Amino acid sequence: MAEGHHLILGTLVDRLTGRTLVDTHDERYRQKIVDYLLDVCGFAPEEIEASIRLEVAAGEKRALFLVDFIVSLHGMAVMVVRYAPGSMVTRYRSAQALCLVVAPHEVPVAVVTNGQEADVLHGGTGQIMGHGFQAIPHRPDLEARYGEASIKAVSSRRREMAQRLLYAYEVDGSCPCDTSICKPGSVEGDNV
Repeated sequence: MAEGHHLILGTLVDRLTGRTLVDTHDERYRQKIVDYLLDVCGFAPEEIEASIRLEVAAGEKRALFLVDFIVSLHGMAVMVVRYAPGSMVTRYRSAQALCLVVAPHEVPVAVVTNGQEADVLHGGTGQIMGHGFQAIPHRPDLEARYGEASIKAVSSRRREMAQRLLYAYEVDGSCPCDTSICKPGSVEGDNV
């Protein structure tokens, strides 16, 4: 059985929420990422938000798409994790743009992963900080490096440009069968 472009393999239990989810190859990779964040990096389940609906705008055009994971410490977003199959390099700019729109401040770390490899980027500049899952910052590292004093606000102009970039990369450039994006003209909830 297939849904959109995903082969449905059955169901699985989401480790963060305990909910039963449709089991696809992509969802298995997302669960692998969750396992890594919890078991290796030391984050608590309540510090990881999954499948967050984000509205992006480019002028009058608006759409919703899902952010895979946002990791927060003490109520402040400190890391965005963007999963997508295939080439990770093509996700760098949109992951960095996410860091400028998901919170009132610049989220300091972006992780881009295809589930097999991971690259860690500086959320404000997009500069590569490390390669591999082992480069994903652990909870104590993030806590020590990114206190409230080091978090920068995002100007409205920079946020607007980041939203336009996200719209171009994630909405205009998306596959027509991608069910994770609610495009203009679709009924909210049909796709996301």
